[in-house]
Amino acid sequence: MISGATGLSGRVVENVFLYIAAIAVFFLVLITFLMVYFVIRYRRKRNPKPEDIEGRLWLEITWTIVPTILVMTMFYYGYTGFSTLKRIPEGAMKVKVIARQWSWLFEYESGIKTNELKVPVGKPINLLLTSQDVIHSFYMPAFKIKQDVVPGMVNQLWFKPTEVGTYDVLCAEYCGMQHSYMLTKVSVVPEEEFNQWYQKGIEEKAAKIPSRGIQLFQEKGCRACHSVDGTPLVGPTVKGLFGKTVTVLTEGKERQTRADEAYLKKSLLEPNADVVKGFPPIMPSQRGLTTDEEIEEIIAYIKELK
Repeated sequence: MISGATGLSGRVVENVFLYIAAIAVFFLVLITFLMVYFVIRYRRKRNPKPEDIEGRLWLEITWTIVPTILVMTMFYYGYTGFSTLKRIPEGAMKVKVIARQWSWLFEYESGIKTNELKVPVGKPINLLLTSQDVIHSFYMPAFKIKQDVVPGMVNQLWFKPTEVGTYDVLCAEYCGMQHSYMLTKVSVVPEEEFNQWYQKGIEEKAAKIPSRGIQLFQEKGCRACHSVDGTPLVGPTVKGLFGKTVTVLTEGKERQTRADEAYLKKSLLEPNADVVKGFPPIMPSQRGLTTDEEIEEIIAYIKELK
């Protein structure tokens, strides 16, 4: 719990955790000691005839008032910590986070889109989270923050990194077969380095608008499972795929087919109809999520990957 903690949000959660854990450990030791003591002290061998013991009012009042005070202090620290996490600082940098099976997309106010989050150290970051398909949960263990990502809703979360480094981003809500592969990174860099990267991204975006197919291939989450350099990932690579003969399983029967435009379109809309041999049938359908024009753009991009 404590290892790797960083950022203001992490310290808020950590302080509450330590307070509650300290109380829990204290009473665990105390109650265990008393139980063992009473078992030995009042065992039947030493006390063959049971005694009638009357209650003590002061003792009953004590064990009612003390736990009540402790529970109320836990509530107070928990509530104030929760309020801090929900109060987004003014001037926080906004980043839109889009979740989909099984990848993350980060979109900055300038229009820059990446699959990994990059932020400047010492600056508050406001995350605007939404999902394109099912419920996900955005979780950064190092910062002790987690927030459900729900389709049709925009939930907000913020953090302020205080240490330069690279940290994990996970999905903490089971979202399908490849839930455990829904991983990415958040890179915390010095402000000057971030500004250079950010400005470079703006200039590149303005100077050269990439083909629509490249953008869609990234935005629709294709890059999470299919590489463009020949490296096999969760799914087969798309490099050199167009026109190639591939071995697929159709209704459990093995056959060969040519990866033409019809095959690629069917793979996007009915991904489990013809499953490439050696890969699991887990690709989500793009039906209803991608227009015919967008599908054509993606196919055109795949055709270029020789």
